[in-house]
Amino acid sequence: MSDFLLIDDDEAFAMVLARSLARRGHAVHCARNADEALEMAARRPARILLDLNLAGDSGLRLLPALRAACPASAIVVLTGYASIATAVEATKLGAVQYLAKPAGVAEILAAFEQQAANPELPVAPQPMSLRRVTWEHLQRVLGENDGNISATARALNMHRRTLQRMLAKKPVKS
Repeated sequence: MSDFLLIDDDEAFAMVLARSLARRGHAVHCARNADEALEMAARRPARILLDLNLAGDSGLRLLPALRAACPASAIVVLTGYASIATAVEATKLGAVQYLAKPAGVAEILAAFEQQAANPELPVAPQPMSLRRVTWEHLQRVLGENDGNISATARALNMHRRTLQRMLAKKPVKS
């Protein structure tokens, strides 16, 4: 089996995923930030799973350094904030695949195996609704501003009270 470097700032998620990969016979090393990731990249892992959002920093900034440190490694970007723009950018920077969370272990392993385009892959059954995409975006920007409603409203160029009303609603299912 192969050696994995898992780069994610969410410790709980990283531990669960590392345990699942280890059960399938893979050696997994975890890094929580860019410095740890580059240090562990010296081991030249065969596969690197990179979170797009690393404690407010972008995994896209780390991708070229990982590509330079481990040119033979396959890199898959995994994110809870998927967008076409970041998918295109990640691929241009050297990622072999781009997955949206939640992604199961089987899906992650399949992403590493399937590095060339495959027109036979089925299209996702139903994309996220516009309301869900809006909710996810609001949560991402709120997280980037450490939960500060006023700063988030300024970043989104909207009135603070409007944002508060939107956040008071329950999250949209899909």
